[in-house]
Amino acid sequence: MTLRLASAFDDIAAYWRRVGSIVALVILGFALGACSSLRTDFVKQPSQALPPTTNTPSARYIRSEVDQHLDKSGFRLLTRSTNALMSRIALADHAKRSIDLQYYIFNNDETGRLVAQRLLAAADRGVRVRILLDDINLSDAIDMLDALDAHPNIKVRLFNPFHTHNPSLLSRVTQFLLDAHRLNRRMHNKSFIVDNTVAIVGGRNIGDDYFDAGNDTRFRDLDLIAVGPVVQEASHAFDEYWNCDAAYPVTAFRGKHASHYDLVQLRADLGRDARAFAQSDYAQATLDELPDGPSADRPGAWFWGPAMLVADQPEKLDTDKDEPALRIGPQIKTMTDQAQQDVLLISPYFVPGEDGTSYLTGLTARGVAVKVLTNSLASTDEPAVHAGYSRYRRGLLEGGVQLYELRAAVGTSQPATAAGKSSGVSLHAKAIVVDEQLVFIGSMNMDERSKLLNTEMGVIVDCPQLADAVKQFFDTATLPANAYHVVLTTPESTSHVGKMQWQANDGDKPVIHDRDPDATMKRRLEVVILKLLPIEGLL
Repeated sequence: MTLRLASAFDDIAAYWRRVGSIVALVILGFALGACSSLRTDFVKQPSQALPPTTNTPSARYIRSEVDQHLDKSGFRLLTRSTNALMSRIALADHAKRSIDLQYYIFNNDETGRLVAQRLLAAADRGVRVRILLDDINLSDAIDMLDALDAHPNIKVRLFNPFHTHNPSLLSRVTQFLLDAHRLNRRMHNKSFIVDNTVAIVGGRNIGDDYFDAGNDTRFRDLDLIAVGPVVQEASHAFDEYWNCDAAYPVTAFRGKHASHYDLVQLRADLGRDARAFAQSDYAQATLDELPDGPSADRPGAWFWGPAMLVADQPEKLDTDKDEPALRIGPQIKTMTDQAQQDVLLISPYFVPGEDGTSYLTGLTARGVAVKVLTNSLASTDEPAVHAGYSRYRRGLLEGGVQLYELRAAVGTSQPATAAGKSSGVSLHAKAIVVDEQLVFIGSMNMDERSKLLNTEMGVIVDCPQLADAVKQFFDTATLPANAYHVVLTTPESTSHVGKMQWQANDGDKPVIHDRDPDATMKRRLEVVILKLLPIEGLL
């Protein structure tokens, strides 16, 4: 999930009610800014990734696999949310020397606290743990992170932080209004690197919604477990962010910080929460799946191929103009430029703009089949993004691009659903497949925010077997039970234009809608209003 204008308030009505308060907020913000709690005299010691571990059973297994595939990296695709969570837990539990994790969101909820508990347990064994998190969503987790940082083997840094950690909406909105140019630029990268021998890279953040453990949104997502040369590339990218000027130690804020006693209390609290989680229905469902689930230290099949870790440079956040050398977009375009047969795009936040629309329809004009899976109005968690996307929907269809929009209701064949959950489904995976051979999986959406404002990362792999696995994810997600196929009807005459229709199945029965299906009147009105606002560059 990225920072969006609509996310600042509960709904569009609340947004307009608060517009009248902006002046007062700005005045108050000057007072808040005058007593900023973010110090400038803090000490930040640079550090680098430790050398790859070699003397553990996991490391020896990985080395034996890598040695059989020179200059190639190995991958396992994590489609099931339960496997994605437990793979992180298993890797943390097997860590011997180091864990480096970098995330946009790390929630203080059941799964977030479970991950924190395993990181703390690793640190207690002597493992060095470095945690780098974007600051935009950390209000509820800051005390937990501060206590973790009190451990001698754990360091926590916050990327591009707010000047104060007052959790009130008033404080954060005010700071954002006063410093929007800086605070609107976020670190969206996601990686989990253990012993510099194995990494998880992809779209998932740390939190219940990303692991099918919550009661609200249930994100459909993709991650890769990676071994081989690409892991050292991921570690290098992590070091660049860890040591950059925008990364602040959690102790850089004035005020009282956690002590040894706070850490002791946190350890007890996390242990209690982990035991409670282990008794949950979710944990039981996970255990039922886990024997066949992927992790890095289990013998079994890997997808092998030449791979490249791509990551925006941290300096991207400091520039006022587009500097392609600082971002991964040109490398992604080089991949899609090679398309001869087909391109599959998976992007939950899809706002191609005029240039992107022209590019995709240009591919179809030279005979490349282009298929896009994104969220429907009912399934998206960001109506502002749908407002931007809907501007280009007709142009894409007229240009031959095939559009699929994920249904919010859970279909019987929807991948990665968890037992006992009935809440809505939302797409969160970001992936591209070119000619059933080249694959990108990472954090980057196809929108202006990912292109110019956030920092992003991912992996490009040349591997037909991995491409086929991602294609299966795409094909399952776009079945008529799971997604709407958006099409243009044949116009009645040359003086008319075709109408958009949303086609799907309910059981064996075909269903057709003439407007965005399943969305409430409130959400439709919200999109109408948002389309009037000049916010596309922020999406």
